[in-house]
Amino acid sequence: MIIVTGAAGFIGSCLIRRLNEAGYTDILAVDDFSRPDKNRNLEGKNIRGQVHRDNFVRWLERNHTDVDALFHIGARTDTTEMNTAIFDHLNLEYSKALWMLCSGFQIPFFYASSAATYGLGEKGYSDDHALIPSLKPLNPYGQSKQDFDVWVLKTVDGGRGAADGAPPVWAGFKFFNVYGPNEYHKGRMASVIFHTARQIKATGAMKLFRSHRPDFKDGEQRRDFIYVKDVVDVLLFFLEKRPPSAIYNLGAGKARTFLDLATGTFRAMGLEPNISFIDTPADIRDTYQYFTEADMGKMRHLAGYEAPFFALEAGIDDYVGRYLKEERIW
Repeated sequence: MIIVTGAAGFIGSCLIRRLNEAGYTDILAVDDFSRPDKNRNLEGKNIRGQVHRDNFVRWLERNHTDVDALFHIGARTDTTEMNTAIFDHLNLEYSKALWMLCSGFQIPFFYASSAATYGLGEKGYSDDHALIPSLKPLNPYGQSKQDFDVWVLKTVDGGRGAADGAPPVWAGFKFFNVYGPNEYHKGRMASVIFHTARQIKATGAMKLFRSHRPDFKDGEQRRDFIYVKDVVDVLLFFLEKRPPSAIYNLGAGKARTFLDLATGTFRAMGLEPNISFIDTPADIRDTYQYFTEADMGKMRHLAGYEAPFFALEAGIDDYVGRYLKEERIW
């Protein structure tokens, strides 16, 4: 059996779809299942059953012999939430509990980290284990992911290997800006492509955040955007090929501007771009990342993942044409 936490969420539900396409149907979905808009993401998925996240630790203690691998994708992902206690509970302590159970029961463990751990990028965007403890996230969400990454590296003897106290195979993935189907429930945290398509349908135009830094022109803030189908292909690769255990960046490896993103969305909808700018909201302005770009060397050379990723325009075309226009799930 394969377990996916955060199963009704964006990446978790896409992972289940990809597992189904690869022939895996003995899947346990773990989430809180409290939101009908999220639960829609599980429609049409072939799974064995569901367990509420609050009951999952006890379930795993009792049923560990049935488990072949655990994908821990579930997390509180709101970058505007400032209550650190929420992140300590859901992102840090819960993740530690699952890690320790997978270690004790020798279950392969794959978990979601985040590019939010890189903060302003003062240390660059390398996933070198030696650099990870020095990263400075900009918000409690990023800090919770950072704290777990650092805890993992200490647990495996400073990142030098899978020492006692580690699952037999493990990997953490620093997701960069993931976009794609099944993010309809994410509200403010959904991708700019999603918000662009919604604004175009409503008004025929798109408003992007203005730059508040002199070294970036309006709309030329750059992020590493990766299509969710590429993300789940990588996760499937790790399940089947079991590359060396490590924390890996997972982005496209190339930064693109928000203007590129919005323009591509207009084009995918068969429209000429109509883009203007508004101030970045005050509550996120000081913690806003103006540039991210994943160093993908470890993924390519250590893990040996060779498949190409969607170019941004191709990913947008697929997302808009096959899903967003009719708000279909994958």
